[in-house]
Amino acid sequence: MSGKTALVTGANKGIGFGIAKGLGTLGWSVGVGARDDARRADAVRRLRTDGIDAFGVPLDVTDDTSVADSARLLRERGSLDVLVNNAGISGGPTQLATRLPIETIRAAVETNVFGVIRVTNALLPLLRESAHPRIVNMSSGVGSITLQQDPDAPTGPVSAAYAPSKSMLNAVTVQYAKELEGTGILVNVCCPGFVNTAINGFSGHRSPDEGAAIAVRLATLADDGPTGGFFHDDGAYPW
Repeated sequence: MSGKTALVTGANKGIGFGIAKGLGTLGWSVGVGARDDARRADAVRRLRTDGIDAFGVPLDVTDDTSVADSARLLRERGSLDVLVNNAGISGGPTQLATRLPIETIRAAVETNVFGVIRVTNALLPLLRESAHPRIVNMSSGVGSITLQQDPDAPTGPVSAAYAPSKSMLNAVTVQYAKELEGTGILVNVCCPGFVNTAINGFSGHRSPDEGAAIAVRLATLADDGPTGGFFHDDGAYPW
């Protein structure tokens, strides 16, 4: 794995930081994508303290100029083998469909879906130059429509912004996989499980490193690995 480069968005904390650490431990050079300068610098420092070849990438996935600048930075570095679209927002704790402001839904989709599309399209030219390019999109179990329809499934309370945004991300991932089939670019989406992060008020029962494991696995798939799939630690996840 040595000599490969990855970009992880939203990598200054939580699952994103765990993914960056996981790939870096394998010998990858890892770009820490984050919009907050201080938190990004601190994350890079902590990774480097652990012996990881980390570098900062100023990146706001909702801003066209920021995304274009990040693409130029990575081009100047020379290569990109893996993109992990991890940056995301929840939209807040109370998301009843009958009361939720449209602006809250729009913000969730802007980051969780449009941000993924914006970053992916900007970095596809670099990924196409890689010998083993991979795209991994971070979804959630609440994005599974199958589980949302199951009254016994642990999908939590009504989530009219976050859950649909992740369902849409799943659908978008399939479209990328279909379009890029045969190019060598494997595109998959994954569920990290209920991870102890700020997005759920640190109520999850899994550690960020545990949540990161499936993304690291998909980022390092062999060339004959799957594409267009939804996965968690135990294999395929229900759509």
